[in-house]
Amino acid sequence: MENLPTDYFTTIAAYTPNVHRDQYPAIDPTSPSLSLTGKTVIITGASAGIGAQGLAPAFAKAGAKVIVLIARNQAKLDAVTNGLRAQYPKVEFLALSAAVDSESAVKGVFDTISSKYGHADVLINNAGVWVSGGAPIATADPSDWWKDFEVNTKGLFLMSQGFLKLLGSKKHGTIVNMSSGVAALVGPGMSSYSVSKNATLRLMEYVAVEHPNVTAVSMQPGIVMTDMITPTFKRFAHDTPEVVGGCAVWLCSEKARFLSGRFVSANWDVEELVGREEEITAGNDLKVVYQGRFGLDQFEDGSGK
Repeated sequence: MENLPTDYFTTIAAYTPNVHRDQYPAIDPTSPSLSLTGKTVIITGASAGIGAQGLAPAFAKAGAKVIVLIARNQAKLDAVTNGLRAQYPKVEFLALSAAVDSESAVKGVFDTISSKYGHADVLINNAGVWVSGGAPIATADPSDWWKDFEVNTKGLFLMSQGFLKLLGSKKHGTIVNMSSGVAALVGPGMSSYSVSKNATLRLMEYVAVEHPNVTAVSMQPGIVMTDMITPTFKRFAHDTPEVVGGCAVWLCSEKARFLSGRFVSANWDVEELVGREEEITAGNDLKVVYQGRFGLDQFEDGSGK
């Protein structure tokens, strides 16, 4: 790993000719074409990392009317919220302490949002954990291993369900699920995190199929320097919070609707993605699929013998 260039993981996962590790004009949240004026946005995992440094500021810059910030730690959440209020006085911020894997807590969140605002337009499922900490399957603590599913998968389900109920079937909404490139990889010690994130890719496909009024996309954030970055990957962590936040805002635009039910990377050039729209929607690109050749018609007599 120490001999690999610092952009190695960005380039090997490239789907567009150009890749970005920082904000660029097409995803500038201050662009009028990306305006979210009047919108209510919900962001989980908002007390630190990408949520606090990239997502919340980006949606504030895009002109959201209300941003609901959710995290477990009330003190950290209040500190982030106070800083955002000072920087973006025209945006209303609401800080709600809640565990996304708790049914009662999530219900309380949406009851509050419903009573105060009546609706929400965007949900950013950013909360995530890696409790198992790299333990291989044979020695992993079962409770720690399953906790990753409780937060990363169940938490995303509960938040998405609450959002969908509040949204209804008439208005258009957007769900952006913060996934990971690890979701598609198999590496020693990463099973709980990888499999739990992989499950959320499929969950967004179901949301897209069952709710045509919702753009449901999973986004891989690249490698941003946060508390979850292991020492091995720190030298590769040159993606900025701003590239993630800007991409999330862009995914709420009309141009991104064709990506519903699919996954993207914040590193990919969004204009080049739009240029491949016909190719993407014609097949299974950017989806979770079985790989192989299937069906009896491939065999000579069609009988499978």
